[in-house]
Parts: sequence; C-alpha cells; structure tokens
Amino acid sequence: MRENAVSVLSSYVDALRPIIYINHFDFKVVDDLINSISEHARIVEFNNAFGAIDFKSKLVKNEYTLESFLKIVMDDGYDQETFVVLKDVQAELKNPKVIALLKRIAEFNLEKEDYHENVFIVSGELLIPSELEQFITVFDIPLPETGEIRDLILDYGRGMNIEIPKETADEIAISLKGLNEFQIKQILNLAYQNGGTITKEDKSLIVKEKELLVKKGGMLEIVNFKEKIEDIGGLNNLKQWLERKAQIFKDLDSAIKFGVDVPKGLLIVGMPGCGKSLTAKATANLFEIPLVRLDVGRLLGKYVGESENNMRKALKLAEAISPCVLWIDEIEKAFAGIGNGNGGNEVAIRLFGQFLTWMQEKESTVFIVATANNIENMPPEFLRKGRFDELFFVDLPSEEERRSILEIHLKKRGKWNSKIDVGRLINETKGFSGVDLESAVKNAIEECFMKNKCAVTTQWLLQSIKETKSISVTLKDKINKLKGDLEKYNFINAYK
Repeated sequence: MRENAVSVLSSYVDALRPIIYINHFDFKVVDDLINSISEHARIVEFNNAFGAIDFKSKLVKNEYTLESFLKIVMDDGYDQETFVVLKDVQAELKNPKVIALLKRIAEFNLEKEDYHENVFIVSGELLIPSELEQFITVFDIPLPETGEIRDLILDYGRGMNIEIPKETADEIAISLKGLNEFQIKQILNLAYQNGGTITKEDKSLIVKEKELLVKKGGMLEIVNFKEKIEDIGGLNNLKQWLERKAQIFKDLDSAIKFGVDVPKGLLIVGMPGCGKSLTAKATANLFEIPLVRLDVGRLLGKYVGESENNMRKALKLAEAISPCVLWIDEIEKAFAGIGNGNGGNEVAIRLFGQFLTWMQEKESTVFIVATANNIENMPPEFLRKGRFDELFFVDLPSEEERRSILEIHLKKRGKWNSKIDVGRLINETKGFSGVDLESAVKNAIEECFMKNKCAVTTQWLLQSIKETKSISVTLKDKINKLKGDLEKYNFINAYK
C-alpha cells in the first residue's frame, strides 16, 4: 500500500499536477508520504490553526493568514523545487483572494519552465472550488490490502506479547478490510481490552464498530432486520441462488484463497408488494452481515461537486464496513431520467456514472441488492451482466406460490389449521401479489378479533380476499408494460 501510494503521488508531481488534494484525516501518514517524495524539494507548511509552521519540528514560525502565507511563498518555486503543504484550509477555499493566489501558483507551475512549486491541500473534508477544479487532482491514500492487514494483526500480537494464529489473522483481516490503519489499531486495542487476546469471535465486535462508522458518517442508513429467507413465499430460483452465494460469504477467506470471485450483487425488478424489500433484508440475515441502505436523495447537495463528494463518501463508507449488503431501493428513481433519451439531470448523470464505475471496479466485499419497480428509464449499460451477478424478475405468484405465501402468513400469526380450504383461497387470489395476500390474511384476523375473537375460517378469509383490490387490477397497465420491457433483457424469473 505505502509503496504504491508513494509511486502514484510522485508520478502526479512529475506530471506537473499543480494542486494535489489529499483527502485524509491522519496528518502524520500524509507527512510521511510527502516527505518520501521530497528528495530535492523544500517543504513549507501552513496550518489553519497556527499559521506558518516548520514541517519537521511542527514549531510555529509565524501566525500568518493563508492569504499572507501564499503571497510570501508563491515565488519560492523560482529558487528551488518547493512543496506547499496546506492543512485544514477547506473553509479558506471560499475566499476569492486565496483562490486567485492558488490559481496563479498552478498556472506558473504549468507554464514556466524555471518554476517548480506544488501545492498539497490536506484535509479530512473534500471541498473543491469550481474556479480551481481543473487544476486540482484528488489523491486518495489507498487502504491496506488483506495481506497488509494480516501483518498489522500479527505485529500487534507480537507487540502485546500474545500469540495470534495465522488462520485467525487471515479471517479477522477479511472483516477489517476497508478500514484504515488507525481504525484497525483502535479495534484491535478494544478487542484486546475486552478479552486479553485476539480471536475469531472478535468479528462480531468488528461488525459493531463498523456500524458506528455508518452512524457517524450520516451518508448511509443501518437497517435492523429480523426477516429470514424462510419468510419469503415462493421465489425459489432467487432463494436457491442466494443460498449458494451465502456459502461463499460465510467462508470468505477460504473462498478467495481457492480462487472464487467475490459476489457483486443482484438487481431485482418487479411490481410493488412482490417481496423485493423483504429479499434485501433476508439476504443480509442469510449472509450474516450488516445491511445498509443507500438513499441517493440524501446525497444531493447545493454546492458544485457536493453531491459527487457525498456519493464518494457513501461508497467509501460501504467499503469500510464490508462485508455488508448495500441495499438501494427503487434505484430507477435514484437515477431518474438518465435512460429516457432526454439527457436527464446533470447531477444525476454524474452520480450514475460515478456509481457505475465503482460497481465495475470494486474489489470489496460489498454485496449490492438493487430493487426497481420498472426499468423503462434505466440505461441499458446498467442492465448488462458484469454490473450485477444476476438480474431477477419477480412476477405475480403462481398457484403453488400463493399457497406457500398464505401458509407463511397464517402460521406466522398462529392461525393455520387443516380446516382452512387453501384450494378455494388460491382460486380466488389469482393476480394477487405477496403484499395483497398478507393484507387479506391480516384483515381477516383483525375482523375475527373484532367479532368476539371468533375462529379464522375459510369464509372469513374469502370475505377479506373479496374486499382486497389486487395489484393486477390497480396496476394492470404498468404490469403489462414492465413485462414487455423485460423481454428485451436476460432476466431470470425469481419464482420458477
């Protein structure tokens, strides 16, 4: 990781990238990187809290403002190669004079052969003024790979004089993937304080700590769930596929070593009330990993680039807490209008492109469950294999599947008995969705309770079914349109 980071950062300097924005909170890590590539360069530092400080000793030299500091150092690039390191100055990047000074340094660096001065903006918050957008290169310090995390764990054990088996370190390393070195050491400290050693059982502690990261980040929502795969009626194709992937997630370390690709995720399309959201929750339960929901609407900001930055943070956060299920509900609304030929909203287009690139390139153990009610306005490139492992269509349940769904909801409420004529119920519920069937059962039980707690019979259920307007009636045209759209793509029926 470190060697790669040094190489990339050095290449940016050699390629005359005038302003490099390092979005990182750990200044010591950043200082070490900058120092590694400064063989001939003089380094000057400004900290928004103290002014000009000595880069090596960190002693305050002068309490300049950023504007004054830049005026003083901007000509240093003529004398010798200079690195200007600016820390926590994101608020100052709204100052027109500061922007003008940075722009001048950038232009000199690009245009004058005898001028060599690079600016490094270091901050845990990414804020790029539109006037400087073309001059700024964002540099992300890569997170430790699994092997590096394993070495960190083993080094920690040696430092604490405890023996950590290599197999344990390998398994724990998978759970810690996505975190930076500082966060990893904090979790190892907590695990050691709790038990005096590091074991495979500490994976549950890692999950809890990762959930705290989500709450602090505010970009994703942790979803609590109790739904199980057994709570899904029908969808046998989909359930079998998920159970196969679950075997991989439950033994990730061995699967990866064997050469198995980490599952990417799936897209489920179908009308409302057909079990898509239930499947997302049941998937996380089956895989025994956290479930987080991405609401793209929450990422939209009012400043230029803010939405894209929020998306970037959300995806990095998802990777930090992986392995996890990332649930994107009604994804067609999140990127509305992009595939309808009208161009769509510019911000939505950029967010979609950003998300698409991440999906294609991600190597993390984030399993995506995207759900959609229609695909009319979804871009074709989103629907091809490679983005997702599989595409499933949830149709209205068949007779046998309606039987299964009715039994699940009656048993769940303790009202299943052999006297109920399920055959008659099935005949009367053609065109009902899973939610329609659940609603009919709930309403029948409620009515029986109101009628002096009488027994739930076939007649009560038939009466409730009669009063329930099914999705095939209320959304008939939409269902026909969706089926027509799905014929263009290779969707698998989730039921059969």
